[in-house]
Amino acid sequence: METPAPSARGWLQIILRGAGAGLLIATASIHLDLYVTGYRTIPTIGWLFLLQVIAAFALGLAVLVIPSRLVIPSRLAAAAGAGFALATLGGYLLSIWIGLFGFKEVRTTAGIAAGVIEVVAFVVLAALALAPAPQARAAKTLAADGRAAPAGFPDRIPTPIARTAGLTTAVLGVAAVVLLGVAVGNAAGSAPAASTTDTALKTMSIGGKTVLTNGKGFTLYSFAPDTPTTSKCYGTCAAYWPPVIGTSAAGAGLPGKTTTIKRTDGSLQLTYDGHPLYTYIGDSAPGQASGNNVNLNGGLWLEVPAASTAESAGGGRGGHGPFG
Repeated sequence: METPAPSARGWLQIILRGAGAGLLIATASIHLDLYVTGYRTIPTIGWLFLLQVIAAFALGLAVLVIPSRLVIPSRLAAAAGAGFALATLGGYLLSIWIGLFGFKEVRTTAGIAAGVIEVVAFVVLAALALAPAPQARAAKTLAADGRAAPAGFPDRIPTPIARTAGLTTAVLGVAAVVLLGVAVGNAAGSAPAASTTDTALKTMSIGGKTVLTNGKGFTLYSFAPDTPTTSKCYGTCAAYWPPVIGTSAAGAGLPGKTTTIKRTDGSLQLTYDGHPLYTYIGDSAPGQASGNNVNLNGGLWLEVPAASTAESAGGGRGGHGPFG
């Protein structure tokens, strides 16, 4: 028996299914990259990113493989994907505006791209969930006299409900675009103010070690690829590991030598014993050191010990001191 070619309605559903699944998988891929390169060490947020990756991949595959002739499962998969995309976008907007679990997001290209994809995914998947069922399914139920019986829910969503749901989807889509634009426009393009310093550097005991912090008590880090005169952390890297801006006077009274280097934007970044200094976006409060000894954004990050390199070299680590 020859299988009939898909109708125009059938082709529309195929396109919506492919696009919806692809968009979910795309946002999962972006979040996976963010998780691996900067978010996995952030308390709570890291686990949420991993959960988002798993859920988005699973929903994307469900939307793709569940055939439209299985009306209830396919509609549920599409509706779940739409709700998931909208919820993920909502979490991103909240993290930009007020922060989540002590973590405040910054503006990055990856974050903006994920937000746009989530808006489009919501609209596409909502349209798929509301799309008419295939004609073959709608016409398969026969009345007693042999005529096709009217298709019932969920084969055919009543017009008033479909119209209301479609209008709601359109309104939510437009609102999401506007809110995303406003949030991104108002978001900081670098670290929160608490992560930079315009006050004197100081030391603090964290995990039994005396390490360098900024004036507000946030741990300072060194980046292995840097040189004493050049920072290798720009763009997205600098959003996750904000450079410490200040003057050499900020380190007065410390055992190591504090100087500055000029970044490409003309700002002066503090260095300590020849290592440019950074904070970490994953440290949401003073006294944390969640970025220590992690290999992210192209190199190893280490908290900066208060003792000078020369003093630390005598501890059996050779001429490289605690920075390897």
